[in-house]
Amino acid sequence: MIAVVQRAAEASVRVNGEVVGSIGRGLLVLLGVARGDSERDAEWIARKLVALRIFADDDGKMNRSVVDVSGGILLISQFTLLGDASKGNRPGFSRAEEPAAARDLYERTCGLVEACGLPVARGCFGESMKVALVNDGPVTILLDSRSKQEVSEGGAPA
Repeated sequence: MIAVVQRAAEASVRVNGEVVGSIGRGLLVLLGVARGDSERDAEWIARKLVALRIFADDDGKMNRSVVDVSGGILLISQFTLLGDASKGNRPGFSRAEEPAAARDLYERTCGLVEACGLPVARGCFGESMKVALVNDGPVTILLDSRSKQEVSEGGAPA
């Protein structure tokens, strides 16, 4: 899974002119599900979203998580994050997961974040959406579940 995480002062998503999801302070997350992604990838992304310390503390250092600032998360599925434009000018999307499996992992990721007590606003999977963002900073972080360092049960790198 690939996630583009943006620290937001506010964010919203519209479908057919109607707001379907919005947050105040928090994270706007664009989530791409790749072929072969699994429950483990959803768990890793969800843990990172909840714990990522990109909000300022009293000293102005990025030391607080979205939980620490009582923020929300607007989580939007975006298969185009898996686009490959390395050859030619039209991106190919063969790395993106099939829609049914991608929807399941997107929904699972949303549920895992909600289980941590965070409010999660959502886009509409598979729909054309208009996303509005006031990026706070700006701060934008890329997460890729496949680049994570595997850790053994003892806590040492595998």
